[in-house]
Amino acid sequence: MKQITASLPFEWPSRAKILSTVETLVIGTAGGLVFLVAGLPGGLISGSMIAVGIAAIAGRQLSLPPVLTQTVLVLLGISLGSVVSRHLLQQVGAYPLTIGLLALATFCSTFGSSYYLQRIHGWDRTSAFLAGSPGALSQITILAVERGADLPGIAVVQTMRVIILTAALPMVLALAGVAPTAAPSLTTTIASPLDLLELAAASLAMALFLRLIKFPASWMFGAMIASSVLHGAGWVEGGLPDWVRGVALVGIGALIGSRFARMRIKTLAGHLSAALGSFAVAIAVSAIFVGIVALTTQVKFSDVVVAFAPGAMDAMLALALTLHIDPIFVGAHHLSRFVFVTIATPGIVHLFGRTQDDVDD
Repeated sequence: MKQITASLPFEWPSRAKILSTVETLVIGTAGGLVFLVAGLPGGLISGSMIAVGIAAIAGRQLSLPPVLTQTVLVLLGISLGSVVSRHLLQQVGAYPLTIGLLALATFCSTFGSSYYLQRIHGWDRTSAFLAGSPGALSQITILAVERGADLPGIAVVQTMRVIILTAALPMVLALAGVAPTAAPSLTTTIASPLDLLELAAASLAMALFLRLIKFPASWMFGAMIASSVLHGAGWVEGGLPDWVRGVALVGIGALIGSRFARMRIKTLAGHLSAALGSFAVAIAVSAIFVGIVALTTQVKFSDVVVAFAPGAMDAMLALALTLHIDPIFVGAHHLSRFVFVTIATPGIVHLFGRTQDDVDD
């Protein structure tokens, strides 16, 4: 019996991990509710992220287990897919132009941020290029390890960009009058128990399939695709209850904030000015292209801002959900950016970064 038990792949989480998870969720929920009650835009995700981030910086070892993270991403994907309509699908024809401009914006932002890090902060070219690449953090991390780059510095720059964008974008859009200050109801009805079961089964099946073929952000996009098809075809009416969407938003915020738990305060402080300066350059470049798209197309300004924001795919789609911004447009553009970065960054680092001989030395 002992041999059989030892051979099983499943292991119960330790007491420390359970307490860490509970603490993360409690802090995230409290922060999200405070922001929501205060009427701040994107309150659930922003409040949760900021509260967990502050606690993590203060030394609390906060984290969420993979199974909970995956559940949150699936719920987010279902919620995003539930707002699909024929009107949204008819707008796909406008995407090639904006996606092309996004590719150009990504390259310009990457080179601009990396040039800043090299000239102002003295970073080596490889580390600067990897830190300046928006999104695809797992791929960036692998490249950083392979090329002997400054991994802590890259992590700080990448994480700070996501944190600032997630916290600031809702408030900026609300103050500019182009997004609601509170999250509106995205669906008028709650799906029946049978429809919810159908949504869950289809979303999990599609997510597992995308994961099998190594599709990026498979849990979220798989659920989003399945939910989109079911709602777009009229096979399912209604969506998740509001409280379930709220749980997903708090979970995403807590997940982002918990990234600081892996950083030492000394490391964070040492790279803070580089992160803020690099972020400013990336935002300035993105703003130019946002202006071009806003002036030359009929796409909503708020949609363009979130689609072109150089932030993480899951965080930006969560903002699209909570700010009532077109998730199909935002999702298509952030997925495209992920592909650009994944394909182009290794080549850029090979051409412009340190030579492999320098790394080996």
